[in-house]
Amino acid sequence: RDPYTAGHERRVAEIAVAIAAELGFDPGRLEGVRVAGCLHDLGKITIPTEILAKPGKLSAIELKLIQGHPQASYDILKDVEFPWPVAEVALQHHERIDGSGYPRGLKGEAILLEARIMSVADVVEAMSSHRPYRPGLGVNKALAEIERGRGTAYDPEVADACLRLFRELGYAIPV
Repeated sequence: RDPYTAGHERRVAEIAVAIAAELGFDPGRLEGVRVAGCLHDLGKITIPTEILAKPGKLSAIELKLIQGHPQASYDILKDVEFPWPVAEVALQHHERIDGSGYPRGLKGEAILLEARIMSVADVVEAMSSHRPYRPGLGVNKALAEIERGRGTAYDPEVADACLRLFRELGYAIPV
């Protein structure tokens, strides 16, 4: 329904798998991260396209609708039997380790490691890519955001793995 979201999910999945591999995840757990990445924004199907593709600033009500997508993703995925916590990762991918995220305001270790990885991958991809309401900001600005939020918004080990991938190991966002 929304071509941007499909490409976004695929790219987030690839970035998240690269971060998880850098953190030493085994192949089975890496596959779980890939699947969760491919499905993390599934709940956006419940949001009208006019809101997802709106070129201007969102109203408070529109923002609330968008912020409901992690719960909607969870609701769609929760009864699917996966060998990984796919539904919970989708639910938690906008949580931040300092409790400032949504939908539940979880903190630190209460957020699954896979969701902490997904949140970093999601921010890097979203900031780097073009959105209907703004041009892409580029990888350098995205990495600066990860660095800025390291230890507050983002898990420090995950942030460090991400920064290492891009800055030292030459990783690039897949096309």
